[in-house]
Amino acid sequence: MQFLKLILRNGLRHKLRTGLTVLGLVVAILAFGLLQTVVDAWYVGANSAAPNRLVTRNAISLTFPMPLHYRDKIRAVDGVRAVGAANWFGGIYQDPKNFFPQFAIDPAPYFAMYPEYRLKEDELRAFLRDRKGAVIGRKLAATYGFRIGDTIPLQGTIFPGTWSFTVRGIYDGAETKTDTSQMFFHWDYVNEVIKSKIPRRADQVGVFVVQIDDPARSAEISHAIDRQFVNSLAETLTETEKAFQLGFVAMTEAIVVAIRIVSFVVIFIILAVMANTMAMTARERLGEYATLKALGFAPGYVAWLVLGESVAIAIVGAGLGIAATFPVSAAFAAKVGTLFPVFEVSGGTVALQAGCAIAVGVAAALLPGRRAARVKIVEGLRAIG
Repeated sequence: MQFLKLILRNGLRHKLRTGLTVLGLVVAILAFGLLQTVVDAWYVGANSAAPNRLVTRNAISLTFPMPLHYRDKIRAVDGVRAVGAANWFGGIYQDPKNFFPQFAIDPAPYFAMYPEYRLKEDELRAFLRDRKGAVIGRKLAATYGFRIGDTIPLQGTIFPGTWSFTVRGIYDGAETKTDTSQMFFHWDYVNEVIKSKIPRRADQVGVFVVQIDDPARSAEISHAIDRQFVNSLAETLTETEKAFQLGFVAMTEAIVVAIRIVSFVVIFIILAVMANTMAMTARERLGEYATLKALGFAPGYVAWLVLGESVAIAIVGAGLGIAATFPVSAAFAAKVGTLFPVFEVSGGTVALQAGCAIAVGVAAALLPGRRAARVKIVEGLRAIG
C-alpha cells in the first residue's frame, strides 16, 4: 500500500506535465484504435465469409460476364447444393456520392444461401411476389430513411436507364459484423428489361454464388466447376467466398499496409514523449533516490518506483483513450455512412491498445529506472545541496 501511495504522489507532483503526458497517450491510443478499426473494416467481408460458399466468375476479370446457362451446368456438379446468379448493378441514388452496394440476384436461392441475412417471412414473400421489389439492409435504411413501401430510384450506369424499385423488406444481420448496407432486387426483372433494350447483353451473369455440401471439398468442387468450361468463350475461376473477398482487399493492399504502419508510428512517437517525461522525472529526483538508498531501500525498490509511475500514467492514458475510441468510432461510422458497411471496435483492437500502452509504459521507464537504481548515494546527496 505504501508503494502505491508513493507512485500516486510522484505522479501528481508535476500535475501539468503528467496531465499533458496522459493527454498525449489518450490521443495516441485513440488514433491507434481508430486506425486499427479501419483496417478491420477493410477485411470484414473476408472474415464473415462462409466456408460452404464458393464464387464462380469469369477467369479474365469480373468485368467480363458469363452466359446464364452456366448455372445449370454448375448445379449438376457433384457436391453442389445450390446456385444463385448475382450481378453488381452500380446505380446512382440521387447523387454519385450516395454509394451503397446494389445486387441483382436470384432471390430465392440467394437468401437461402445467406442465413446471416435475417428477413421476416412475410417480407420475403412480398419481395418474391414483386418483380420490381427490393430488400435493403437495416443500416442502409437508417442512413437514407428508407421504409417498407418506399420507392428507390436508381440511375443506371452499367445497366443504362432509370430504374425504380419498391422496398418490400429490410433485413437485419445475425451478427454485428454482418453487412446490412446492401440492396438486393430481382435479376430476372433486370435481365428482362435489358433483353428488350440491349438484346446482346441479355442472359449474361456477373458471378454465380455456389453453396456446397462439404467445405472440405471446396478445392475439389472448384476444380470440377472450372473444368467444365475449359476452352469455352468464357472460362471460369471458382474460389471460396473468402478468397473472392480478399481479392478486392488485395487491390488496395498498399493503403491497408500504410494505415497499419502509421498506427504503429503513432505509438512509437508517444513512446518517445513518455520516455522523455520519465527521464526528466528521474533526473529531478536523483537526490530522493539516493536518500532512499541511504535509508536502506534496495536499488530494485527504487527502480520499481520509476517503473510503477510510468506504467500508472500509461494505464490512465490507455483507459481514457480506449473509452474514447467507442464514441469516436460510432461518430466516424455515422459520418461515412455505407462506405464501411461494418465499423465497430473489436476486442482484438482493445487488447492491442492496452498492450501497446503497457509496453510504452515499461519501455519508457527502463533507462530512467536503471539510472535511478544505480545512482551513488554520495553523488545523489550532493545533488540536493
